[in-house]
Amino acid sequence: MGDMANNSVAYSGVKNAVKEANHGDFGVTLAELRSLMELRAADALHKIQECYGDVYGICAKLKTSPNEGLSGNPADIERREAVFGKNFIPPKKPKTFLQLVWEALQDVTLIILEIAAVVSLGLSFYQPPGGNESLCGSVNVGEEEDESEAGWIEGAAILLSVVCVVLVTAFNDWSKEKQFRGLQSRIEQEQKFTVIRGGQVIQIPVADIIVGDIAQVKYGDLLPADGVLIQGNDLKIDESSLTGESDHVKKSLDRDPMMLSGTHVMEGSGRMVVTAVGVNSQTGIIFTLLGAGGDEEEKEKEKKDKKTKAQDGAAMEMQPLKSEDGGDGDEKDKKRSNLPKKEKSVLQGKLTKLAVQIGKAGLLMSAITVIILVLYFVIDTFWVQKRPWLAECTPIYIQYFVKFFIIGVTVLVVAVPEGLPLAVTISLAYSVKKMMRDNNLVRHLDACETMGNATAICSDKTGTLTMNRMTVVQAYINEKHYKKIPEPEAIPEKIMAYLVTGISVNCAYTSKILPPEKEGGLPRHVGNKTECALLGLLLDLKRDYQDVRNEIPEEDLYKVYTFNSVRKSMSTVLKNSDGSFRIFSKGASEIVLKKCFKILSANGEPKVFRPRDRDDIVKTVIEPMASEGLRTICLAFRDFPAGEPEPEWDNENDIVTGLTCIAVVGIEDPVRPEVPDAIRKCQRAGITVRMVTGDNINTARAIALKCGILNPGEDFLCLEGKDFNRRIRNEKGEIEQERIDKIWPKLRVLARSSPTDKHTLVKGIIDSTVFDQRQVVAVTGDGTNDGPALKKADVGFAMGIAGTDVAKEASDIILTDDNFTSIVKAVMWGRNVYDSISKFLQFQLTVNVVAVIVAFTGACITQDSPLKAVQMLWVNLIMDTLASLALATEPPTEALLLRKPYGRNKPLISRTMMKNILGHAFYQLVVVFTLLFAGERIFDIDSGRNAPLHAPPSEHYTIVFNTFVMMQLFNEINARKIHGERNVFEGIFNNAIFCTIVLGTFVVQIIIVQFGGKPFSCSELSVEQWLWSIFLGMGTLLWGQLISTIPTSRLKFLKEAGHGTQKEEIPEEELAEDVEEIDHAERELRRGQILWFRGLNRIQTQIRVVNAFRSSLYEGLEKPETRSSIHNFMTHPEFRIEDSEPHIPLIDDTDAEDDAPTKRNSTPPPSPNKNNNAVDSGIHLTTDKNKSATSSSPGSPLHSLETSL
Repeated sequence: MGDMANNSVAYSGVKNAVKEANHGDFGVTLAELRSLMELRAADALHKIQECYGDVYGICAKLKTSPNEGLSGNPADIERREAVFGKNFIPPKKPKTFLQLVWEALQDVTLIILEIAAVVSLGLSFYQPPGGNESLCGSVNVGEEEDESEAGWIEGAAILLSVVCVVLVTAFNDWSKEKQFRGLQSRIEQEQKFTVIRGGQVIQIPVADIIVGDIAQVKYGDLLPADGVLIQGNDLKIDESSLTGESDHVKKSLDRDPMMLSGTHVMEGSGRMVVTAVGVNSQTGIIFTLLGAGGDEEEKEKEKKDKKTKAQDGAAMEMQPLKSEDGGDGDEKDKKRSNLPKKEKSVLQGKLTKLAVQIGKAGLLMSAITVIILVLYFVIDTFWVQKRPWLAECTPIYIQYFVKFFIIGVTVLVVAVPEGLPLAVTISLAYSVKKMMRDNNLVRHLDACETMGNATAICSDKTGTLTMNRMTVVQAYINEKHYKKIPEPEAIPEKIMAYLVTGISVNCAYTSKILPPEKEGGLPRHVGNKTECALLGLLLDLKRDYQDVRNEIPEEDLYKVYTFNSVRKSMSTVLKNSDGSFRIFSKGASEIVLKKCFKILSANGEPKVFRPRDRDDIVKTVIEPMASEGLRTICLAFRDFPAGEPEPEWDNENDIVTGLTCIAVVGIEDPVRPEVPDAIRKCQRAGITVRMVTGDNINTARAIALKCGILNPGEDFLCLEGKDFNRRIRNEKGEIEQERIDKIWPKLRVLARSSPTDKHTLVKGIIDSTVFDQRQVVAVTGDGTNDGPALKKADVGFAMGIAGTDVAKEASDIILTDDNFTSIVKAVMWGRNVYDSISKFLQFQLTVNVVAVIVAFTGACITQDSPLKAVQMLWVNLIMDTLASLALATEPPTEALLLRKPYGRNKPLISRTMMKNILGHAFYQLVVVFTLLFAGERIFDIDSGRNAPLHAPPSEHYTIVFNTFVMMQLFNEINARKIHGERNVFEGIFNNAIFCTIVLGTFVVQIIIVQFGGKPFSCSELSVEQWLWSIFLGMGTLLWGQLISTIPTSRLKFLKEAGHGTQKEEIPEEELAEDVEEIDHAERELRRGQILWFRGLNRIQTQIRVVNAFRSSLYEGLEKPETRSSIHNFMTHPEFRIEDSEPHIPLIDDTDAEDDAPTKRNSTPPPSPNKNNNAVDSGIHLTTDKNKSATSSSPGSPLHSLETSL
């Protein structure tokens, strides 16, 4: 600190000079820091030594204390922000409203309408030069006086309605974008980082970090700013997001102290002084080059692109074992990410297809309409009335043609369901907003809807199914198994000393227990929960860990091997004053006990600990603890005497061995009370819940039983990671889909699993073709190592509280309360989105069918569409935009969880819905046509049919229009139920939006009819006519009851529509998936083995001959392995292929050690190729499987025959 004092004295003299240089009296400028951060490794070290002496020199110049941090007083913080900038990278500017309007105008149908309207306007202003208009055919007998004034109204009205549609669309897009921004900023506000200010460790939002802050970095962090390392333990960083190098970079004071923003901490912990933030950090500089985030048109990825990059880097990286699978998984992911990132979700795929089909049908209908109208007019005018085509009449004829064209376009407009994409967006946006309240922060919109189709959930145990509030409840100390925590007096002083020091020092210093926030609450656990449990044990034993930590501060720890998923243990080395070393180790009991050669006996002296004693402890202590669902942790230590040469610390395996066991503790993590119920709901909803945990198998099984994942008496598998791996790999160590397929349908618990196992399982389930439906898998994860599995899954859930930044980056949904029940809520919302879309479709299609048929037949019979262009557009507006709002915002109900998931190729429009659509369309058509052709007699009014070109609107057609709209309004209520329920009003008042829209539409309809006049082609109606319209509208409700009485099963002729993609019309991205499924085996054997395939294909033919020959000979032979036969066949000189043998997978070759006999016998051989994996492995040796099944084992009489072949 003296150094700092001197510095400040030195400054006070030159303060004014510095002021002019404007770097706010710090000993270093922004530019200097920037240039320093651009250096790497050795260059950087050199520069630091040259300019600053060491890191502490940088701290001094930045006026910060390496141990206490900044003072945190607001004036100082403001000054630093003014000089060095804020930690904020300005996002790309959102699209302006005008840009969105312009985009909405690009819609093809709207463009056609605009052109038609403009032509119509132009022609209406064109007056044919004087002359005798009656020459131009008998068609034009309207009221002469206002004809010229009225001609423009239709064109103008069409333009106006186009403007409405465009504005509504643009507004929707705009609000969607705004929601995204809100969501994004919320995600960003939730990102906090640990810094030291005024000697206190506090968490502040990432945006508040300033230059000079001392930040604590730990495993799983995404670094928020650039900095220089002050002190680090075993730090390894994944810098692939910036450098593209996938190897982890070791960070240490003497090798490479530069910490860069946007990189991920993969191991270890440490402290750094922040030297650059925001646009001056490495990531910020890249951003500025990209022009604030480049022009990626990815609204959802508005989030810093660095993160997406970082994410990919991390995913590449986090394949911990570079197994075949690791590499391939990535090639696969890369392929996937080269496809447009917004891979179409299941729903979007179905919808796009449906919309295209409907659009084509509409186009056809409108074309036919126009052709018929034109032909009719031409034939009638020039043929029947035998008129010549006069030059001065041309504009009038053209006006007719334009009118026909407009009618055709209107048919098209009504037919094309442009409300579909809107309905999806609204529904998703609404759901996402509401899901926030259910603790689901959705990062990618379509994840919400995919979740409704989920068939499997792979969940973590700790924190998701359990409360993540760990407490030590049992212990094995001084050779006694205590079922509850012993009194401090019961433990010998010596053991107690080891225990206290070992736990205090060998837990991350960021883990601590703070007093409760409110009186009578539980103490707060900060940091790693397992470590907090151990610290809690010391408090229960009336000892204070903080005293030990004050005595041995973190800087004095000689070496730390931090916890990671591969080691499953953590060790800390202390250097004693006499030059000797002592290492403390803690970790999973079965792992640490294997390294213990001594144990502390009852009097506190170490005694020999043999493998036999270890087995005793496992049987009498660890297994009983585990079977009660406790997580067992072993604490141990080892001394290195002073006289010997210093050990080679990097050689971890030689250091952490020969330990002396201090104690084994059992840590309880109680199951969350609401979880068993949530899991029952999932199982009822047809979703399989699997538990994937790093814990020991007994603990895992006990918790699975408590949660209801396993129920007594069911035959489900619980496997350990290594067992799982042995079962799914062939003897080359390659993963085979067939083997995974044999396991996953029954697997419920995967214990002691590594992150790779989790990724393998998820990938295996997704790629599996055992069932006709492809599985849709959701995965929860919190650790950095869960990244690959989260990305691979259809929906990745990251934990909001316990999750690391890396996990959150890779996920689709963040659970803000880390609770499994929130996942069930997500399923409910997902299914609700699906149902909302179906409701909307049912409504929309009814209207489409009716409107198109009415316009079409009307035009053909009366040369004029009964529903005018403007009316059609209004109908289109209520049908599309407003109905999508009304129906897409229905809240979900628990009933949604009572059905099975729909799956990927379930059609959007079920037979029940088809029945409803056709049934209602029938009713509406009958009503409309009755009114159209008999309306004038019923109501005793003038007929509106065959009106001249610019005739005033007739009451007759107004009634048709009004009744049509009323039927739609009441049908909207019918559309609320799609599974054939009777009560369509159920819960209608829970949805305020729905009620508002229906009433609003009704009011607007009254205004249009009574005051719409010429533009809307409406004339006022009397009360009686209104009542009739409403009555006919309400008829749809009664008719709906009638329809739901007819059992769907009787109507065999009904087709479903809107299927998921079939094989022949698969969109590219899914094709990519399918290709992957097809040549899965090839992919697994990719490296140089394709040649081996070709050889194999040639040999197939020969083998087939042999097999045919053999099977006729030995029909009754047993069914032994095929390996030797093929192998010997191959070693025949002509087909010598090296390494051929191992490729022919044998299901149990790998488990020869222990359970081969049991497993082999456990599979009865009903079908010829149950065990004969050579056939199933995707390397199709023979086309006719049965033949190769009867092959010979080395001992059989055929063996010699084959060799001689």
